[in-house]
Amino acid sequence: MRKLLFESLIRPPLTEPAPPVSEAAMTELAAAIERSARRRLGRSLSIRAVDAGSCNGCELEMHALTNAFYDIERFGLRFVASPRHADVLLVTGPVTRNMAQALERTYNATPDPKWVVALGGCARDGGCFAGSYAVIGGVSKVVPVDLHIPGCPPSPMDILSGLLGLFEDVSGEGRVS
Repeated sequence: MRKLLFESLIRPPLTEPAPPVSEAAMTELAAAIERSARRRLGRSLSIRAVDAGSCNGCELEMHALTNAFYDIERFGLRFVASPRHADVLLVTGPVTRNMAQALERTYNATPDPKWVVALGGCARDGGCFAGSYAVIGGVSKVVPVDLHIPGCPPSPMDILSGLLGLFEDVSGEGRVS
């Protein structure tokens, strides 16, 4: 035990390098989302995250949007605690049998206009959990989905690009993949 303690004092910490994302590109992308949200809603965008049974990989990337590097709140995008305050439901993971009713009730509690975004491969079709006795399948089997953001897990920039694509849908009626 003593040896581990001394070694930890000598060795530098193991950290990953910062993501290779251009600050200008991220700023422009987030600003475009804010402009689109204000044009369609008249205010900033409120997002409610719903974990329908995931492995938490997508949640880590989704919550990275609020860290000091991405800091999406400076653009008016924010995560809210209640579906009654949300414009977008950001659903991760395959829908498990235990979470199907909760997801449906969350969808019904969200006021119109609302959009549902299935985040990651598992939310799209069940991913590697498809066919399990405990999994119903993708989010679209329980609630209508407006946008699928692929990836396992998708990067924060992919999530921002997907949200922009949600608002750039010209008709406002169609589903985006």
